[in-house]
Order: sequence, then structure tokens, then C-alpha cells
Amino acid sequence: MSADRPRVVVLDYGSGNVHSAVKALERAGADVELTGNRQRALEADGLLVPGVGAFAAVMDSLEASRGGEVIDRRLAGGRPVLGICVGMQVMFDRGLEHGVDREGLGEWPGDVAKLNAPVLPHMGWNTVEAPSHSRLFAGLDNERFYFVHSYAARDWTLEVQPPFPEPAVTWSNHGERFVAAVENGPLSATQFHPEKSGEAGIRLLRNWIDGLNDN
Repeated sequence: MSADRPRVVVLDYGSGNVHSAVKALERAGADVELTGNRQRALEADGLLVPGVGAFAAVMDSLEASRGGEVIDRRLAGGRPVLGICVGMQVMFDRGLEHGVDREGLGEWPGDVAKLNAPVLPHMGWNTVEAPSHSRLFAGLDNERFYFVHSYAARDWTLEVQPPFPEPAVTWSNHGERFVAAVENGPLSATQFHPEKSGEAGIRLLRNWIDGLNDN
């Protein structure tokens, strides 16, 4: 392991399609381990939480593996976590999917619900609107990212009081505006798949990995 390469754990809790995330993180400059070991996940410089499939199924798998406890403990200690796709959605209070109302991890207030769009799923490349203080999107103006989803958070309602910094909330549009990414203290997340977003996705992951050295 290189001393200057942060160690990132990709949380293996039963979600599919994780190997592309491992490879993308390695390309972006991290030493990467795919594991469900709770202690390794707690000790890593960064934790990536993937998510593929339905909100309720991802939550069931996280609960069965006690992955939610790992995420909560890391965040309580200011340790960076990055959620991707459904791994982002479960950070909200609840998911309303396929007629199932399921509690999420509750790190952020709000619901994840079906997009009001003429064509679903929202699949393919799309632009985003990132705020000027975003660190994840530094150097990524006018880039496109790869989305595959039918559900999203359409509102951002978390109110942050000083001295805590204002979260960086990035938006996209498919039929209606939805939250495409959030940076909120140690917890960041993207609705799109950076590991499938070509060089722009690698640059975004590199921006996140570079920030791990600050913790």
C-alpha cells in the first residue's frame, strides 16, 4: 500500500455491480478493498456505499449486514462516506417505490419518489447544475454524467445553522428537477454513476479521494 494513496473500502453488503466502482476508485488514485468487514469499513480513510435495485431491497441488505451502523458511526466521527445511486437514496428518510413505503437511513430529511417524467427510467448521459462551492465538481463544468434511475429526491429541505457550512446540492433535470448530488460534511452522494461516467466520473472520484487527506 502506498503511503500517499488513501485507503477506500467499497462496502460489500450484497449489492450488485460493485467491481466497476472498485476499478474506478483505483484509477482515481485510491487503494481499494471490497469487503463487508465492519472494522475494515470503519477504519478506512473513505467508505463508498454502492446501491443497485430497489430502495427497500437495498435497505434490507444494509440492515442484515449492519451496514447502516457502520455508515452512522463513520459519520458521527466525521469520517467520509460516499453513496452512489440507491446508495445515495437510502441516505434520506424514506423511499416510496413500487407502492412500498420504506424507512431509509435518515441521514437527510426527505423522501425518494418516482420522477414525473414522460420516459422512465432516466437512462443515459445528462448535465448537472453544481454550486460554485462544490468540491466534487471542481474542474467539471459542463460535463455529463451517466444516470440509470426512475426515483429520486426532488426536494432538499435540510436547514444548516452556522458554524456548520452550507451543503453543496447539485441538481439535474429529467421531466422535473431532482437532486443529482449532495456534499454535506463527511457525507457525499451522487444519484448518477461516476464509475460509468468516463473521465468526468474519474475526475469526480479523484476530487473526493483528494479530500480524504483533509480528515
